[in-house]
Amino acid sequence: MPPVLRASDIGTYLYCRRAWWYRKEGVASENRAEMASGTELHRKHGRKVLAAGLLRTLSLILLLAALILLVIYLTLRLI
Repeated sequence: MPPVLRASDIGTYLYCRRAWWYRKEGVASENRAEMASGTELHRKHGRKVLAAGLLRTLSLILLLAALILLVIYLTLRLI
């Protein structure tokens, strides 16, 4: 059975062929602390991006509600 080729393997190979080879051979990384720090930084950034997207959606909903209320107010005022 041929080995499974994952997308992360392709990404690692394209970024650095030596890193891909080390990973394939099972050689442990010497910069684990930096990698853990980078992982945590990406996790925090991901949360901020998600929060920004949710706030943007909420702001659009509130803007739409305000426009609807404005139209209702102006319609009732003219009657």
